[in-house]
Amino acid sequence: LMMCFDLGGPVNKAAYLFGTAGLDAGTPASYEIMAAVMAAGMVPPLALALATTIRPNLFTGAERDNGRAAWLLGASFISEGAIPFAAADPLRIIPPCMAGGAVTGAMSMALHAASRAPHGGIFVFFAMDNFAWFVASILVGAVISCAGIVVLKQMAANKKAVEEDAAKAAPAVA
Repeated sequence: LMMCFDLGGPVNKAAYLFGTAGLDAGTPASYEIMAAVMAAGMVPPLALALATTIRPNLFTGAERDNGRAAWLLGASFISEGAIPFAAADPLRIIPPCMAGGAVTGAMSMALHAASRAPHGGIFVFFAMDNFAWFVASILVGAVISCAGIVVLKQMAANKKAVEEDAAKAAPAVA
């Protein structure tokens, strides 16, 4: 959840520092924490990449372009790929990302995914235990976040359309 709160800001970095500091202990639990931190940090950009792919009409042209880049950024564990979206619409982006990230972290820990590498996303598969569960956790969280984002963006679009229709129907006041 902390990894998705500010997408590379101080709360995200505190969670990341906690995960990386634990690697020195060399215990299974410390490796599982690092995997959970990394997996949760990958969720926001991947969720937004997916959302811009399946519902492009809910996003601006610039956001769709950022969505294409977010695939690689998310796969690389660069949560900052979601910042342009969160900056433009924080209330519809951050809460669903936090929900998906929390589910991802919990699943990753419950399924004992573990990472001996402090960064790299899916590209450090050779330094991971239970890599398939790691990926599955990310996919579940990304789908949850994507669904939440799409629902909230669609609700906003529907509200805007209703307001525009009401404005057109109102008689002009001289």
